[in-house]
Amino acid sequence: MADERAHDVTMHDDQVDVTAEQAATLVHEQFPQWSGMDIRPLRSTGTVNTIVRIGDGLAARFPLRLADADTTRSALEREACASAELTQISPFPTPEPVALGEPGAGYPMPWSVQTWLPGIAATDADPSGAEVFAEDLATFIAALRGADTRGRRFSGQGRGGDLTHHDAWMDKCFQESEGLLDVPRLRRLWNRLRRLARNGADVMSHGDLIPGNVLVSAGRLSGVLDGGGFGPADPALDLVSAWHLLRPGPREVLRRSLACDGLEWERGMAWALMQAMGAVWYYVDSNPAMSAMGRRTLDRILASAG
Repeated sequence: MADERAHDVTMHDDQVDVTAEQAATLVHEQFPQWSGMDIRPLRSTGTVNTIVRIGDGLAARFPLRLADADTTRSALEREACASAELTQISPFPTPEPVALGEPGAGYPMPWSVQTWLPGIAATDADPSGAEVFAEDLATFIAALRGADTRGRRFSGQGRGGDLTHHDAWMDKCFQESEGLLDVPRLRRLWNRLRRLARNGADVMSHGDLIPGNVLVSAGRLSGVLDGGGFGPADPALDLVSAWHLLRPGPREVLRRSLACDGLEWERGMAWALMQAMGAVWYYVDSNPAMSAMGRRTLDRILASAG
């Protein structure tokens, strides 16, 4: 499991790190039933939380970006509800929420505990050339799409709504990426893709199918992490995985398995383009692995777009 990391560098201006000693103190004081377990930070490429293992079966997640305690608690409660819903729908294992911790020991925000999933993240066990992995990924996405939205619609936060709402962010990304990427070509592509119309109602989506959130075992999909964003969104949103995770042959397997038409497929490309553009420049120094993932995704998009 490698969706998060123990940090040696600062990625965010408002970053708050937690030490191993702080984490151990918080666990021992607030959850004494786990005080006899080994508590150790995890090193990975994640950008949202620091993860600390609790024994073999649990993981504590400490938010990295400073926010007031009430705001953080509300966000963690929403994530726990989304994660619990996802576990009931997903055909593959996903982490289950276990507990919510409170600030203490010098750490200023609430934090959460969830179950730990075995497996190797797709960042380390590259399944991009395997058609059977693409079929697994399609099975996962199809199961989410088939879930009942219960009348819910996209919340308006983050990716998954109107592409044009992200124009200002993309302009910033293009400016920051001068000297790093072929900005004129990427800007032309965005200008084309951003105008694509929606062709379907919101469906339930994972929302962040990047390699660090996908677990692999023996070349097969074995689990999916970071289910806190599970919710209604553009049906094309989870198609970011086609470019984040797959080479051309398996990518076509995914497309055929999900019966994606050209419009939906290109909107998926647009969401992947937006996510990858931000990753390259923002993490170029602080998280080189995440920046490299963005570059690889952009290379695949440009090759696919022609």
